[in-house]
Amino acid sequence: MIFKKNKNTTMDENKNTENQIFDNNKESVVDPDKDSETTEEENDIEQHTDKKEKKDKKHHKNDSETKIQELGEKLNELNDKYLRTYSEFENYRKRTNKEKADLLINGAADTIKSILPVIDDFERAMLSMSDDDPSKEGIKLIYNKLMNILQQKGLKAIDPKGEKFNEELHEAVTQFPAAEESQKGIIIDVVEKGYYLNDKVLRFPKVVVAI
Repeated sequence: MIFKKNKNTTMDENKNTENQIFDNNKESVVDPDKDSETTEEENDIEQHTDKKEKKDKKHHKNDSETKIQELGEKLNELNDKYLRTYSEFENYRKRTNKEKADLLINGAADTIKSILPVIDDFERAMLSMSDDDPSKEGIKLIYNKLMNILQQKGLKAIDPKGEKFNEELHEAVTQFPAAEESQKGIIIDVVEKGYYLNDKVLRFPKVVVAI
């Protein structure tokens, strides 16, 4: 009896072992339908991921292009402001330099113009003196020295005698009948000498015109 019991026990154990192996093999068998469904889900996920990545890339690209465009517009705006500022500064610099130059010239012009009557007196005095007057030579030396200084500052005498009268350059104080037809409109005498200062009329000459 004891031997029989042991034999049955062994047979039951073997049977259990076979059942367990069968169950394990059964679990390891892949269900084709289930595997197909899994693959489709994975493909859907991959496609969704690809679409999202492409969308993100496109959105990022659009953002980059927008930023580049905004930076370009900002650069153009800054460049325009710089050019306007530079142009305004150049105009200001030129205007300031011109005003300074005009101030220097006008300042000198006022001073020199106030000296012109003194020069007229020198010239009248020398004309009234005889050649053998011993003081004439000294006065002439002083006159020449003064004129040299003024000429270095840009003073130049206007001698229009014999020229055609020009109302923009000459001041007619009197008129005389012309001796000949060709003398009409010609300056025949200068009552008061005129002067240029740096090619600008400082004092208009007073003249006599033949008519």
